[in-house]
Amino acid sequence: MNTPTHEFVTVDMRGLKAALVARAQAQRVSVSVLVRGAVERELGLAGASPERAMPAAAASGSTVKLSIRLTSGEAEQLDAGARQAGLSRGAFLAGLLASVPALSAGAGSRADYLAALTASSAELSTLSRDISHLMALLRRGEVRAAQEYRQRLDTLGDDVRAHLSLAAGVLADLRPARPSSRTTGPRRPAAS
Repeated sequence: MNTPTHEFVTVDMRGLKAALVARAQAQRVSVSVLVRGAVERELGLAGASPERAMPAAAASGSTVKLSIRLTSGEAEQLDAGARQAGLSRGAFLAGLLASVPALSAGAGSRADYLAALTASSAELSTLSRDISHLMALLRRGEVRAAQEYRQRLDTLGDDVRAHLSLAAGVLADLRPARPSSRTTGPRRPAAS
C-alpha cells in the first residue's frame, strides 16, 4: 500500500492556538495548511508545499480523495444539488467543475432531462411498433386497415426530427462544456 509519509511536529503554541484556529476558519483551511504556509514563508520556501502541487495520480486521470471545507449552508446546498441530480456529491461537484449545463443554476434538473428523453424514446418505440403493424397489414393486402395509419405516417418525419432534436439537446446539457478554444462549430459529413 502506497501511503504518503507524514512529517509531524508538535508545537507548544503558548496561547496562540485560539487565534490560529480562528484564522484557519476565516481562511477556510485547516490549521495544518495555515501553519505550513507560515513555516514556508519563514524559510523562504513559499509555494513549495507538496500539497499545493497536483498529485501525480490526479495528473494521470485516476481518482483522488479531496477534502474541502464548506460552511454548513454550502454543504447542505451541495448535498441538495447532488440529491436533485441523482448523483453522488463527488460526481455532482465534478459535473459543476466541468460546466455540465444540466447541473447549473437555472437549468432543468438532470432527472427532468432524463425523463423527457425517456418519454420521447417511448413515443419513438410506439411509432416503430405502428410501422411494423402497418407493414404487416400491407403484406397481407389489407389496404383499408393500413390507411388508418396515413395520418401517423404524414407526421413521421417531424416526429423523428423532434425526437432527435430533443435527444441532442439533452445529451448536450448532460455533457461537460467544451473549452471555447476547441469549439469550432458542428462537424458536417463530407459530401460523397
